[in-house]
Amino acid sequence: MFHDVSARLLAIVLGCAAGIAHAQYAPAAGGVVTVVGDAIPVSLTGAPGDAARGRAIVTNRQLGLCLLCHTGPFPEERLQGDLAPDLKGTGSRLTMGQLRLRIVDSGRVIAGTIMPAYYKIEGLTRVAPAFRGKPVLSAEQIEDVVAFLTTLRN
Repeated sequence: MFHDVSARLLAIVLGCAAGIAHAQYAPAAGGVVTVVGDAIPVSLTGAPGDAARGRAIVTNRQLGLCLLCHTGPFPEERLQGDLAPDLKGTGSRLTMGQLRLRIVDSGRVIAGTIMPAYYKIEGLTRVAPAFRGKPVLSAEQIEDVVAFLTTLRN
């Protein structure tokens, strides 16, 4: 499992820069992911996520791989990254919609980012055939991560 997720994540990181203007995302509850400004204001599932499950995804080194680049208020987690912003206080800095877009497709907000598009499925380059058309995280997992990140207020 680790190898599959890592390979897919690496493939998406390498392909992040392509296709930003006409991005295609995995289906949302309403059928379409709608970006408004710097946010996706509507839940991908039509329901709020679960913060406890979101924390587990963020700290899981085989699923979200967030701590590969980010650091945060996770004293029990060793070897946190320093390539990306600290997740501490994220919920105070960004709205749920802003967080959602950054996870779905951070390249829409931060040109040239190395953060993978966790829900983008088309317009990527160098994606292994086995991973084409598949998001890194499901809509439910994205909503769980958004719910968790909004709890990080300090």
